[in-house]
Amino acid sequence: MVAIVDYGVGNLYSLQSSLCFLGLETEVTGEAARLRAADRIILPGVGAFGDARAKLEATGLVSVLLEEAERKPLLGICLGMQLLFDRGFEYGEHPGLGLVPGEVAFLGEDLADKTLKVPHMGWNSLEIVQGDPLFKYFENGEYVYYVHSFYARSCRDSTLGASQYGNVAVTGAVRRGNVWGTQFHPEKSGDAGLRLLRAFAEL
Repeated sequence: MVAIVDYGVGNLYSLQSSLCFLGLETEVTGEAARLRAADRIILPGVGAFGDARAKLEATGLVSVLLEEAERKPLLGICLGMQLLFDRGFEYGEHPGLGLVPGEVAFLGEDLADKTLKVPHMGWNSLEIVQGDPLFKYFENGEYVYYVHSFYARSCRDSTLGASQYGNVAVTGAVRRGNVWGTQFHPEKSGDAGLRLLRAFAEL
């Protein structure tokens, strides 16, 4: 069973619909016992880093996620991926979960061409920089869907894939141990995204 963490942040049901389309047993839950019973966990997220971190803390699930990440595959999506890192700098500095080394910063400050739009929104090709079982059904250069203003940096060793936006190589996918993350939305990335979710379900 794949558990989707419900902590009041994110469009949980479009993600659940994608997993159900793949024929996967899925549950949206904020209960620690159900997360512990799951075979895999997905941490979604939409919004601001600090607010999401506070909501996750309020649920009492931070320690559960840290424990379960030692035992089973965990996938963070969009803001959920950003929360995996050490810290984020959105409206101040906020601690992340510390599961992946690195930080989350405003994309606009690193863009040389200030006319490029932020948020970075729409389809972009993903260059695979490290082979991984997450890409079992995914080809290098396939297009995926992004909606974000902040991105992960100082995380080269953990980076699996990146998408070029101006002069910035946007961190698109990461891994450390049992923990994976995608800045893009697999559930909004058509067939390529579905294939990536299928691979995650087989990890």
